Amino acid sequence: MTAPDPMLTGAFSNAARGWPVFFLGQSKRPVNNCPACDDADPDHDPAACNCLCCHSFYAATLDPDRIRAMHTTIPGGLLAIATGAVSGLVVVDIDPRNGGALDPALMTPTYAVASGGGGWHLYYRHPGGRIPSRRLDGRPGVDIKADGGYVVAPPSIHPATGQPYRQAGDRPVNEMRPPLLASCRAAAGVAAAPDPRPTPTTHGGRISSPPALLAAHLAAVENAPPGRRRTTLYGAARGVARMVAANAISHAEAIDALTAVGHAVGQPERDARAAIVGGFRAEGVAI
Repeated sequence: MTAPDPMLTGAFSNAARGWPVFFLGQSKRPVNNCPACDDADPDHDPAACNCLCCHSFYAATLDPDRIRAMHTTIPGGLLAIATGAVSGLVVVDIDPRNGGALDPALMTPTYAVASGGGGWHLYYRHPGGRIPSRRLDGRPGVDIKADGGYVVAPPSIHPATGQPYRQAGDRPVNEMRPPLLASCRAAAGVAAAPDPRPTPTTHGGRISSPPALLAAHLAAVENAPPGRRRTTLYGAARGVARMVAANAISHAEAIDALTAVGHAVGQPERDARAAIVGGFRAEGVAI
């Protein structure tokens, strides 16, 4: 009997959490299989590309069949997770080789991965709004991996050290402390997002017009520019999930409406499903 492949097991485990995954080459770089990408076609929308391995985090998926196909296409590749709104994750990447250090006053204990390069990845819940991937100001060796980013995940092997990435401890993914969140937002000029928690009401009590609110969420997706449609669909899914939690719309109606608008703006089935599942799970709403 063939033993389970640990890389596939890790990929499926992350996908089950609602974290879209993909595979990098052995050098930690994305693997292209799309002529338009190779030719740097300015009209090519990476978010809409259906190629299997292209475009880094744009290839991330929750679809088991695509995960298997990517693993087969990139033998020995590294497993990666797309960060940001699409997965509901903000990851603090600490690299001691470049001066990075853990700051307990800023970084609350949370789900953590010891990287194969000797650093740490601290996984936090995405607070909503836009959190760009960038270097954390005033913190050498500390990067924020969020919207438009990704992290290598266990059980990948670091190409330079030969050491594995491994989960450290068994903490859940927690929220960022306000100072860390403020640092992520303020340095990029991002305004604070509304409270992402479900509205504490029943039968749409505080929602004056559920149909109008639903229409606004769907319109945001319809009006999103190319390259932002999947992220906008994720944000809309979070908003609609809060409506479901408030009994302002049925679960079935919510999924149908989000799926329809995702398809209407050209999102592939796997991407639309990933965005919707991720949005609902981020709000603690079953799907």
